[in-house]
Amino acid sequence: MQKKILVTRNRIDSSAVDLLKENGFECVFSPPYAKPEEVVETAKANNVCAIMVSQGKITDAVITASGAVEVIAKHGSGVNNINLAAAEKHKIPVYRAAGANARAVAEHAIALVIALRKSLPYLDDATKGGNWPKGTFIGKDFADTKLGLIGCGAIGREVAGMAMALGMKVSVFDPALLADGGASGPEGATVVADIETISTNSDVISLHCPLVPATKHLINRAFLEKMPSHALIVNTARGGMIDEEALAEALENGVIAGAGIDSFEQEPPAADATLFKAPNLIATPHAAGLTPGAERNMATMAARFIIDHFEGREIDPAFLATSAALGGLQE
Repeated sequence: MQKKILVTRNRIDSSAVDLLKENGFECVFSPPYAKPEEVVETAKANNVCAIMVSQGKITDAVITASGAVEVIAKHGSGVNNINLAAAEKHKIPVYRAAGANARAVAEHAIALVIALRKSLPYLDDATKGGNWPKGTFIGKDFADTKLGLIGCGAIGREVAGMAMALGMKVSVFDPALLADGGASGPEGATVVADIETISTNSDVISLHCPLVPATKHLINRAFLEKMPSHALIVNTARGGMIDEEALAEALENGVIAGAGIDSFEQEPPAADATLFKAPNLIATPHAAGLTPGAERNMATMAARFIIDHFEGREIDPAFLATSAALGGLQE
């Protein structure tokens, strides 16, 4: 009899399903963003021994529903939807597929930067609307554009490399680099010692850090007001890092020039969200990491964590998610 794994999405890459099946595991899929009480019932009814997490909240009740869960694996890197403290209390390790979707997310971030920096939404609307702004429009160069990165893990490093290939000048603020005694950032980038250097001196700011108490609403009114009025902000990390009301006001009042947002405080966001009424906003549905290559990498890494745990193999502690480092869900 195969052991059952709860997967909190409606599909994973077939290679991971096959890998799990070959090793004695069956996937039980839960609808994306199902309510925790519904996930609890699914876990309990199937006596699941592990959880592969994608969408939805993994509460203490979900973790303990079957009484048999031994390991949790994140289909991706962000763990703010998992109650890490509860998992630790029950001595259940949580592993995350950090870096598995780094290239895909970085490409999406750069795509947002390009679209905003080149005013593509404005030009598209104007042209389709019967206007022809060629006589008045002046675009912006990539060469010497100053890109500020907040956070420089696997995704941030990929973004830095792509940006520099386009001729941008990259600055990085990451307390982890500073804590490592001046550990080097991406080759060719400048590591700065304070976040204000990023906020005041960047043409574009891109977020690549985890959502923890210290980064909750990191991008607030005070931060936005320090940015140059022509500057842009891009978020392909976690929505809670941006005060969305403050961002909407900043866009409406011309405090900054535009934003590209792939993740939101509430997901899915309300259709009538105030932010969606703001000008010069590109919004995408937390889809940056959803490419065939990234989907395969995330699913197979998460599957391998589960298999290795049950077979007693050592798992690199770099992939272990702890509440001390990453916070996690508080319910």
